Amino acid sequence: MGAQWKAKHKDIAANAKGRLFGKLVKEIVVAARNGADPASNARLRLVVEQARKVSMPKDTLDRAIKKGAGLTGESVHYEHVIYEGFAPHRVAVMVECLTDNVNRTAPEMRVLFRKGQLGTSGSVSWDFDHVGMIEAEPAKPDADPEVAAIEAGAQDFEPAGEDHPAVFLTDPTDLDLVSRALPAQGFTVLSAKLGYKPKNPVDPASLSAEALEEVESFLAAIDANDDVQNVFVGLAG
Repeated sequence: MGAQWKAKHKDIAANAKGRLFGKLVKEIVVAARNGADPASNARLRLVVEQARKVSMPKDTLDRAIKKGAGLTGESVHYEHVIYEGFAPHRVAVMVECLTDNVNRTAPEMRVLFRKGQLGTSGSVSWDFDHVGMIEAEPAKPDADPEVAAIEAGAQDFEPAGEDHPAVFLTDPTDLDLVSRALPAQGFTVLSAKLGYKPKNPVDPASLSAEALEEVESFLAAIDANDDVQNVFVGLAG
């Protein structure tokens, strides 16, 4: 959960695929500013691979690349903005947004944070490490994540759990290099992106069931906002 919060409940995740496509389209548009060819644009290649893995329609993918590269005549500009603060019960949160209108997004974030506390820039980011995060699953039964992490050049890894794949952590500049190296170590890369890992995560067991539910509800409301790309939370597990 600390690496990147994801909705767990079926009712919350009902339109997850549509929202995922929307988020990936924004990522593709932004990445394609540096060139429409994934072979020479590492950031675009990583997002395109992720889009293909979740079966994004080819027309949608191609249109997003052309739009970002300025080949359609459309003028679109997404600004990268991070909001920092606390969920209920002082759980640190970093919210990563891509927005075409900060004047819309900022007041929406202020409203969403009313059940927690919206902080200023740097108020919680000091307690997170900026890292590359690669989700991957074994392509063969004997694939060892620890060996794969060492051989591929990752800094660390988090083993797979019941509801999430293994996560390989890298220096931000090594994200593409490690994601290219993992398949040779028996792992299939599911996603690769830059993110924030908490240094001192709160143990969910230290919160009551009611308190944890309040945190989950707060995070679900944040994640449902159309401008939100990723939510990084200071919770362990």
